[in-house]
Amino acid sequence: MNRPAYILPIIIYAQFAGTSLWFAGNAIIPDLQQSWTLPEHSTGYVTSAVQLGFIVGTLVFAYLALADRFSPRKVFFSCSMIAAISNSALLVAPEEITALLILRFVTGFFLAGIYPVGMKIAASWYEQGLGRALGYLVGALVLGTAFPHLIRSLGAEISWQQVILGVSLVAVSGGLLLLLLVPDGPFLPKGSPFNAQVLGLIFRSKKFRASALGYFGHMWELYTLWAFIPLFLLGYSIQSDESINIPIWSFITIGVGFVGCAVGGLMSVKLGSAKVASIQLLISGVCCVLSPFLFEAEWPIFMLFMLIWGVTVIGDSPQLSTLIAQNAPREYVGSALTIVNSIGFLVTVLSIQLTSSLLPVLGVQFIFWLLIPGPVLGLIALRSSREEV
Repeated sequence: MNRPAYILPIIIYAQFAGTSLWFAGNAIIPDLQQSWTLPEHSTGYVTSAVQLGFIVGTLVFAYLALADRFSPRKVFFSCSMIAAISNSALLVAPEEITALLILRFVTGFFLAGIYPVGMKIAASWYEQGLGRALGYLVGALVLGTAFPHLIRSLGAEISWQQVILGVSLVAVSGGLLLLLLVPDGPFLPKGSPFNAQVLGLIFRSKKFRASALGYFGHMWELYTLWAFIPLFLLGYSIQSDESINIPIWSFITIGVGFVGCAVGGLMSVKLGSAKVASIQLLISGVCCVLSPFLFEAEWPIFMLFMLIWGVTVIGDSPQLSTLIAQNAPREYVGSALTIVNSIGFLVTVLSIQLTSSLLPVLGVQFIFWLLIPGPVLGLIALRSSREEV
């Protein structure tokens, strides 16, 4: 079909802009710990608040079928506006941890109307080549997640208030462009209704169960690594006596995952999604194991290692999502995807909180050893999946 060439770039930008709200709180934690006197381990609490908001939002949006009952682009725009407002509310909120966590929860809740709905909008335009389009959209999530760190890296003269306001304005611009320039596509899919009662039925399928377990293992590692990358870089900087621009290198380490998503999508055409996901899980798992020894490495070796980790820790995500969609029962695909995503993000909360609580015991150098079970579980599950093919 003939479609305007600008459609996909605008959807990608809107996805990037909306998801830039995800880690906005993390990027300013060091500032808030000084000005608001937040608890020492605020990073874990703030990240978990967003994740919990996203979990609840995903279930509510799925149960009410909002993206089916209303135009997805209007849902996307509305959620971009509300999430940006809740993010900006930090500028006038009481200077206490409770207010911060509530606002991050609300932001996470409305991210459920941005990230998954953006996928649906793309699917409404790309019946053919959807895998490539979704690979770019996951890459946009990666860049959006890293974006607040980029703003923060511009210099000490950039205040945390300017970071929050800048990210909020970017999110609004993405939602507005999508609303004005991207009409509902000709292949707009109608999702199946959400039904939590089919949970047992869904997981009876061995192939679906294997795909879901692979995804859960991936999620155990992903968001915890993203959340604690700045602290890991700081730890290396102190031990090695290297002067590091932590915000810019946090942005690069996370943002380079876009390459993993794009290249992984191309590789999957020849190798298959399960094999590509397994390769990336294996590499990221090795990175977990070797991470403490990085503190003895020279700076170029350290950053090369972190870049490889940044590529592979997210590069398997589109392939795992593809496997879940392929192996979900057709009549319950909406419920299956909602349940798996909700459980996956709940796994991230458990991983983040465990890592945060054990940080004083293990120290930042050894903290990522706690992530090793994720890739191991994912690899075992995906091997089982491939053996059944």
